[in-house]
Amino acid sequence: MFKGVKEFFIEIGDLSYFAARFFREALKPPFEFKELLRQCYQMGNRSLFLVGITGFIIGLVLTLQTRPTLIQFGAVSWMPNMVGISIVREVGPVITALICAGRIASGIGAELGSMRVTEQIDAMEVSGTNPFKYLVVTRILATTLMLPLLVVFGDVLALYGSALLENIKGGVSFQLYFNTVFNALSFSDLVPATIKSVFFGFIIGLVGCYKGYYCKKGTAGVGVAANTAVVMASLLLFFVDFIAVIIADIFYEL
Repeated sequence: MFKGVKEFFIEIGDLSYFAARFFREALKPPFEFKELLRQCYQMGNRSLFLVGITGFIIGLVLTLQTRPTLIQFGAVSWMPNMVGISIVREVGPVITALICAGRIASGIGAELGSMRVTEQIDAMEVSGTNPFKYLVVTRILATTLMLPLLVVFGDVLALYGSALLENIKGGVSFQLYFNTVFNALSFSDLVPATIKSVFFGFIIGLVGCYKGYYCKKGTAGVGVAANTAVVMASLLLFFVDFIAVIIADIFYEL
């Protein structure tokens, strides 16, 4: 037990040092804009379909499960308010981040792990190139920039799925549904969700790069790096989400 606790704190310390090195390297020129744009395209464009389908289904399921209870209490007119606030505040950012943790963090871990195993990173260091800036900084910045956009995309499709079901079952027009949603949402709902999404993206990129960059030798190490990147990123996402909810709750009370 004590050995596991010790390894946990060592892992957190190494990850913190890795994050500090990222901030140090990210502020120093030269800046790899071309590689950053390529990573943004790779992570953003290729995740659109998965995020969109998941968001649409979440909107359908959330509406389908909640509608009978609201009908029972005669509050079905509150459906757009409830679904809109739930998706924008919590469901959209968390579900999208978990999907991206499974797809992006594992992909980064496997990619950098393969480069470490095949000694490509060592070759870059020997040739005078800074592999940390080229491989790590660009990927972390790309996930940090792309995840908020993916969250917005997932939220829109989730609300569309909910509106479609309400239109079919309750005869509510799309215009009325979205007007009700937008009237229910406030600035205090959007800002915490956006800030939280930025932190989620940073964590996904940081953990994926950390696990891949320090991958152990051997082909088995690549699989371990990809697997542990998903697990660690998911746990940190829930932890950061918990902290963000507590902080947002304090501001709501003020």
